[in-house]
Amino acid sequence: MHRRGFPLAVLATLLGGAVPSLAPDALAVSAGVALPSLAPMIKEASPAVVNIATRGTLTERVPRNPLLEDPFFKRFFSAPPAVRHRQFQSAGSGVIVDAQKGYIVTNRHVIEHASEITVTLLDNRRVNASVVGSDEGTDVAVLRVHEPHLVAMPLGDSSHLEVGDWVVAIGNPFGLQHTVTVGIVSALGRTGIHPHGFEDFIQTDASINPGNSGGALVDLHGELVGINSAILSSEGGGNIGIGFAIPVNMVKAVMEQLIAYGVVRRGELGIKLADVTPELADSLRLVNARGVLVAEVAPGSPAERAGIKRGDVVVSINGIALMNATQLRNAIALLRVGQSVELRVLHEGVVRSVSVSITSHQKSHERS
Repeated sequence: MHRRGFPLAVLATLLGGAVPSLAPDALAVSAGVALPSLAPMIKEASPAVVNIATRGTLTERVPRNPLLEDPFFKRFFSAPPAVRHRQFQSAGSGVIVDAQKGYIVTNRHVIEHASEITVTLLDNRRVNASVVGSDEGTDVAVLRVHEPHLVAMPLGDSSHLEVGDWVVAIGNPFGLQHTVTVGIVSALGRTGIHPHGFEDFIQTDASINPGNSGGALVDLHGELVGINSAILSSEGGGNIGIGFAIPVNMVKAVMEQLIAYGVVRRGELGIKLADVTPELADSLRLVNARGVLVAEVAPGSPAERAGIKRGDVVVSINGIALMNATQLRNAIALLRVGQSVELRVLHEGVVRSVSVSITSHQKSHERS
């Protein structure tokens, strides 16, 4: 049967109008007609995505007869240990971000509790990896391997992503190495997935399954825009078209600190945050319910020294408009201690600029 090619107008629709900017070899040719294909980009990006296999030992608490906890019975019976040790194996994915130094980014939960980490490259080379550092708050970890001829993936800019952009997920779902799936950015700035962490997830319908964790979310230029991290799944644990990736800008900020210090040195302003509700916006005579309410200012904090008061509304940080408290909390937490930020603060109906120096994070996640 004769196969007809896609008209250029259809191709432009499929690829978001990006046809003029595609390289000539990015279009497969069939019967003299250009057909859309991601194959050239995927061939370049795939060598930077690795399989990560881990081994380790988990220590678990074992429930035992409550009578054995009674001091009277403890005198007559030798109670067994309340813990047990269990060997485990797990698998995930990772992305090479520095070929010269051998740095690989993945999820913290992929390598958690691991005593042995093995990285398998696209050409089936296997090499042991060490942990440079990991961060529970963002679920990011950095590994290092000592191996020549690695291929790194260029880092994109996740702040330029828009809902509807095409993205490609590359990883190792269910142990199926270097599986590629395609979808779009379904939403941005998702929170509530890991409520105790720092969240700004990219939501995508590109199929992500167990084993994809730590793998790459790539744009059509072959640049890394996110690290695949979590899914909402059916009862059987499979993909239902809702996956989440950590934006590469957040990954980059965490990665730089992990490489420099082995940990993330979180900063804080010394203020307790709250979202601006529509009711609050009306009472403050705000144009819209955007910005972040200062619910409390810690004594002696950088915020107090800068003149920020309880009841003020922070409307932007470093020129970026704030939509909610999570956005400000994430921004402050990813800055290095000692950095200064420019805030625009609404105080008694007047907006003013305030420069604040970030200090070491000491309090709970409720305060930034």
